[in-house]
Amino acid sequence: MRIIYMGTPEFAVPALEALVAAGHDVVAAYSQPPRPGGRRGRELTPSPVHKRALELGIEVRHPVSLKGSQEQAEFAALKADVAVVAAYGLILPRAVLDAPVHGCLNLHGSLLPRWRGAAPVQRAILAGDAETGVGIMQMEAGLDTGPVRLEGRTQIGNKTTGELTEELAHMGARLIVQVLGDLGAYPARAQSEDGITYAHKIDKAEARLDFSADAAQVLRQIRAFMPAPGAFFELEGERYKVLSANLADGAGEPGMTLDDALTIACGTGAIRVNTIQRAGKPAMAVADLLRGRPIPAGMHLP
Repeated sequence: MRIIYMGTPEFAVPALEALVAAGHDVVAAYSQPPRPGGRRGRELTPSPVHKRALELGIEVRHPVSLKGSQEQAEFAALKADVAVVAAYGLILPRAVLDAPVHGCLNLHGSLLPRWRGAAPVQRAILAGDAETGVGIMQMEAGLDTGPVRLEGRTQIGNKTTGELTEELAHMGARLIVQVLGDLGAYPARAQSEDGITYAHKIDKAEARLDFSADAAQVLRQIRAFMPAPGAFFELEGERYKVLSANLADGAGEPGMTLDDALTIACGTGAIRVNTIQRAGKPAMAVADLLRGRPIPAGMHLP
């Protein structure tokens, strides 16, 4: 098929690679415009999809918007059989959705209709869902409302957002190749009207650890915000990101350290921090941190 590929982050790279490897003709890749990067934020950095598409010899386009008539005409002029969309980052107007012969197919990282929206992986972890997955959805004008052609499932367990996102990216890559190999074999099926939830964009303020919650929920918060933005607490004006932790024995006032090994009381139960990161420093085992910066029992983490 003649395919227009539309994606931006690392999540969208495996599907692009899989489509090329399967022999499809990816005639153009659309991605978000290069953003300032680096320590000083001066040099413009192309997105992961942008970089990989160039390596694969694919033309890359990065319009700021697709609402203009010129951008829509240029999109239609590619005469694509289908557009494949994976975490692109722009709303597609009706003219774009309708331009390819078979419309636009979206790789969405949840089991629709649960977690429509921008942050389905994080929201599934935070909610304590047992499983999630990725679906190949026929796109409509509504927010992730379109019928689904094929989906895959996986158990969430103790996976972080980073681990789960990578797993779903590769699962989605396999599924999109499967669907496009025989589009007629995977008819689009309408989503259920029951169980609709919305995965609203993550606010960085949500990453502040809430020790008043039960310990299991605190651990979900840590996993949901790993690797970014990173769940954190503050102590004496310094921010500490908690990268990994586990359930621990103990009880006390929420936010109180229970020993000298950074065991922290929660609303119910406690957690013990395993890996931590100080502001501007590399990640380290908590024992290494405590040798240079003791956090004794009885300190309160607000």
